[in-house]
Amino acid sequence: MTPHVLPIASPAQTTAAVRHLLRGRRALAVGSLGVLAAGTAIGLLTPPLLGHIVDLVTDGGTVGALTVPAVLLIAIALTQAVATAIGIGMIARLGEGMLADLREQFVDRALHLPLGRLEQAGSGDLTSRVTNDVTAIAEAVRGALPELARSVLVIGLTLVGLAVLDYRFLLAALLAVPIQWHTVRWYLRRSPALYAAHRVAVGAQQQQLLESIGGAPTVRALRLDERHLAQVTDRSRGAVDLALRAVRLITRFYGRLNLAEFVGLSAVLVVGFVLTDAGAVTIGTTAAATLYFHNLFGPINSALRLVDDAQVATASLARLVGVTQLDTPATAPDHPTPVDTSVKAVDVEYAYLPGQRVLSGVTLDIAPGQRVALVGASGAGKTTLAQLVAGVHRPTAGTIMLGGVDLGELPPEQRRRTVAVVTQEVHVFAGPLADDLRLARPDATDEQLRTALAEVEALDWALALPDGLDTVVGDGGHQLSVTQAQQLALARVILADPRVVILDEATADAGSAGARVLERAAERALRGRTALVVAHRLTQAVTADRIVVLEAGRVLDSGTHEELIARESGHYAMLWQAWSQQR
Repeated sequence: MTPHVLPIASPAQTTAAVRHLLRGRRALAVGSLGVLAAGTAIGLLTPPLLGHIVDLVTDGGTVGALTVPAVLLIAIALTQAVATAIGIGMIARLGEGMLADLREQFVDRALHLPLGRLEQAGSGDLTSRVTNDVTAIAEAVRGALPELARSVLVIGLTLVGLAVLDYRFLLAALLAVPIQWHTVRWYLRRSPALYAAHRVAVGAQQQQLLESIGGAPTVRALRLDERHLAQVTDRSRGAVDLALRAVRLITRFYGRLNLAEFVGLSAVLVVGFVLTDAGAVTIGTTAAATLYFHNLFGPINSALRLVDDAQVATASLARLVGVTQLDTPATAPDHPTPVDTSVKAVDVEYAYLPGQRVLSGVTLDIAPGQRVALVGASGAGKTTLAQLVAGVHRPTAGTIMLGGVDLGELPPEQRRRTVAVVTQEVHVFAGPLADDLRLARPDATDEQLRTALAEVEALDWALALPDGLDTVVGDGGHQLSVTQAQQLALARVILADPRVVILDEATADAGSAGARVLERAAERALRGRTALVVAHRLTQAVTADRIVVLEAGRVLDSGTHEELIARESGHYAMLWQAWSQQR
């Protein structure tokens, strides 16, 4: 496991989380177990009744004598079926409610985690938890939990029934317990680590798939197809190998359980033969005892089989609880308030990995309402500096201040309201276009939505959609172009009305015509705000109040477009000349 993977809860933390989820549901939990216990107890009357019928037939009873036992068997079956169905439904409702609360806690905590923490963990780890792990727990809640509860009740009450018939039948049946106990202990020593490793391997596999598929154009352009295919194959093979080890383990587990069944049933039959021969019990009683033990096969195997499902679900539960128990950034009761919208970075350094600095001694001063463009070659550190100013990462050294206040001292909610970031990767949420816009301002009126769209030159195409602003966009709906998605993001900025805006190559993926539209839209969205623009196209830098040139993580030069162009031997002048020749 890499050190950046999101944490996994300890058994004690997982147990405490389950207890917390049970709060307010204790009545439902007790009631469901009570109904199941009643249904199970009624069902256990069947073997004695069948034994009674055997005795009636053995003693030469009439057909009429069988009528009452037969009617009772039908009544018992119907009553047990109804009680079991109600009990299982109640337990499923209990589990679903707990799972729903856990999902909400998981999503809430994930949304409030620092973006840098999520970036370090990787999207594969997070998505595997919210998909595969939630699915594993949901399957356990809907199937395994009710079945396990019923199986445990059947086992306990059946053993009581054996003791009521004759304690020696119970002792014979218990000969299977040492084998089963040893089998379960043997299994539990091996399975937790195996299943936990498998969940991590699946997360790593998903991360690699996301990286390879998401970056497919770049992979093909750089002819890295074989390398990425090998990486996907390696991650997939690791997950498959662990899955096959789990299959071999469970196969041996069931083989040992079959041996326990053979030993127990043989012992009950031998004891029944001896007791019947001695006249201590009737043939019907022996038949009832045999049926009791035979009826234990299913519940015992189910309960022990569910140990396997429980291990998978427990491993998944620990991964979800691990995220829900992450600490949220503490907010001081009397936190300072920025006095203006200035941004100041002093001697900032940053390293993604120890000893590998990306930024070194960067100092940046943006006055309120000023627009500063960051330019430089790929890898110069532009995006990293923008993320530091946005609060996504914390500097390794140095300070970043917003309105005279250290960025780290601002509460996350205030920081999000004050600083907005628009990147080249814009997500369009599934749902009506109006709802997507209102994510930035929930109380916005339709007129305010239209005004924001008009500001970014998006109103015409938005109203031309099949249902106008009510048109469903995103997954499963109308697909927006790259330019339209960016216009939507810039309209959100206008609606949210932040004091500081960071544009991180927000026009990079658009074509030439789309880029011109987006540049005009960005110009309007940034009007009256302090702005830091990571300029992919140097035309964005031309209109900036000041340009900062980065090279190898250091500030190489700074000034207006005219000033930097005048320095003919300067780095920016060379970039501008190369850019101009390509246009």
